[in-house]
Amino acid sequence: MATTSSVTQTLLAADGTPLSLRTYSAQGAARGSVVIGGAMGVRQDYYAPFAQWLAAQGWQVTSFDYRGMGDSLPPGGLKGFQADLYDWARDYEAVIDHAKAAVPRLPLYLLGHSLGAQLPGLLRNAHQVSGLLSVAAGSGYWRENAPQLKRIVPYFWFILVPLATQLFGYFPGKRLRKVGDLPKGVILQWRKWCLNPRYSVGAEGAAVQQSYAQVQFPVVALSITDDELMTLRGTHSLIKLYANAPREVHSIAPADLSVRRLGHFGPFRAEHQSLLWPRLEQWLNGFASIPAPNVASA
Repeated sequence: MATTSSVTQTLLAADGTPLSLRTYSAQGAARGSVVIGGAMGVRQDYYAPFAQWLAAQGWQVTSFDYRGMGDSLPPGGLKGFQADLYDWARDYEAVIDHAKAAVPRLPLYLLGHSLGAQLPGLLRNAHQVSGLLSVAAGSGYWRENAPQLKRIVPYFWFILVPLATQLFGYFPGKRLRKVGDLPKGVILQWRKWCLNPRYSVGAEGAAVQQSYAQVQFPVVALSITDDELMTLRGTHSLIKLYANAPREVHSIAPADLSVRRLGHFGPFRAEHQSLLWPRLEQWLNGFASIPAPNVASA
């Protein structure tokens, strides 16, 4: 696999919270900038092989860890650490601003994995973004979860999360082998979203609904047929929240790639470099050909 080196640095969010990010410089003349927004509980390390490959194709790539996760973990640990999903959206904004400033004349696209495709509806600097490629993302509303997940969700949300979070002061996901360690504010707000039929918009109200509706950049979503967490129905529910954005939803099955398993986390594994990753890049390239919405009639 062609690779490119990365530079790790600390970026300060608007409120001064330090965030860890990595920049993978494009090989040759850069064709655009890509910010990778990670899934809930997934470190930026996980996306490194894909980020390296994408940079080798000529993209400037930036990954990061939300506050309270990965290399953005506070020195004192998560107990008592204050952060929620709005804070994570502010982290996303800071990284977008940083990536845009590095190559201001190039289009900037978001590649959002799961939560990373949900938070862009909360961005206050969406005008910096030229498109969102959503991978394995959907509404987290529990009744739209994949069947195997839906069976255990009531126990997770009504028993495990409240008790464990109260006991430890954060959600000890690593110890429980569920999601990963998360700040208390993040897991409890996510719980509120996942228990609401309209997800974030339903849980948070008119201001968040308006925030999603203000998004004008195109959204292309990839749903995985054997995703153990998200369903095609859930993907459509999420993408519909971006009510005034040009929207497309595509579905892909393991058989399309001649593999037995893909799942929620498979798209970024190196074994899918030859068949899936070029398709993801093709969708990134395709943003340039998607007509902008008619703002006056939106």
